[in-house]
Amino acid sequence: MANTTETAGRQETRGILSYLGSHLRDYGMLMALIAIMAFFQIVTNGTLLKPVNITNLFLQNSYIIVMALGMLLVIVAGHIDLSVGSVAAFTGAVSAVLTVRLGWPVYAVLPSCLVVGMVIGAAQGYWIAYWRIPSFIVTLAGMLVFRGLTLWLLGGQNIGPFPKAFQSLSTGFIPDLFGVGRPNLTAIALVAVAVVAIVWQGWRGRLRNAAYGIQQEPLAMFLFRNALVAGALLFVATQLAYFRGLPNVLIVMSVLIVAYTFLTESTVIGRRIYAVGGNLKAARLSGINADRLTFLTFVNMGALAALAGMVVTARLNSATPKAGVGFELDVIAAVFIGGASMSGGVGKIVGVVVGAFIMGVMNNGMSLLGIGIDYQQVIKGLVLLAAVIFDVYNKSKQG
Repeated sequence: MANTTETAGRQETRGILSYLGSHLRDYGMLMALIAIMAFFQIVTNGTLLKPVNITNLFLQNSYIIVMALGMLLVIVAGHIDLSVGSVAAFTGAVSAVLTVRLGWPVYAVLPSCLVVGMVIGAAQGYWIAYWRIPSFIVTLAGMLVFRGLTLWLLGGQNIGPFPKAFQSLSTGFIPDLFGVGRPNLTAIALVAVAVVAIVWQGWRGRLRNAAYGIQQEPLAMFLFRNALVAGALLFVATQLAYFRGLPNVLIVMSVLIVAYTFLTESTVIGRRIYAVGGNLKAARLSGINADRLTFLTFVNMGALAALAGMVVTARLNSATPKAGVGFELDVIAAVFIGGASMSGGVGKIVGVVVGAFIMGVMNNGMSLLGIGIDYQQVIKGLVLLAAVIFDVYNKSKQG
């Protein structure tokens, strides 16, 4: 009996190691995020995970995550978008003109700017999808065009301040519906519901995979991963509950993450985008309208860049000509660090979020330590290079 138990234990261990080996990139990035957070938590004497700094982490990185969700679809489809920083700056400038100069109400400004972003994405996607002009060239031109239009629209000056209603897009917080104040019970309750939903959805996925005979992660790994995620979310919720509660932008970000996870993993259009990036010829032969999907990914990217532009503008309480400079680099880096492949067809929303937080925690931690921007750029560049090398190594190993 003891030998049987010991043999079963060894088989389970081998199964876990084998699963980890075949999913090294996914779990490797998660472990890297945990290690980076632990390192900065120690060297900053606990400052990293203080409530005010956790709030700053979300506020400072929300625009990266929002744009990275769209960039993932663009990269999965086999393209790139270098114009997102300039598009974010331009739509931020448009929102400033409409709100501050023309006095439009916020409920009219938000959808109008999203439409502007979609039109920009459609204009670029048209040349890429239907004229087959390389996305690198089209979006590089777009980066220059919309940077120039931003300077023209603002007249080289900042426009602000914004009304409180617009600022709340980035700096507002969900009030405590229970009226307690501190701790913010609404924040704890919302995150607790989210944790239950995540675990339940994961368990349903396991049952569905088992019914179809699809290989899945070992039960021990499933339980460990969900316990880790649940513990992290509840810890963050508790910390924020004793500060100001959940930021509005965190709610927006969470809704988008759930929506795009569903889109990429549970819809026909999501699977087709992956098919187009994985093998364009095979996708066309199977009847997929690759041109239309490519066009739609850039329309979507334009809308998310517009939303990110408004979030940044609301946080700064001013539209500035220098807004969005270098955003595209952080966004693309987050996607690649999160596991997306340079050749397209590979990448997950969860990985993008992890990659964005790796970049965000590194930025925040290095700033807390007083590391200069010059060294920060060097370190981020090396991390991006390491992630790409890791991706190439994994592909050669599997091949």
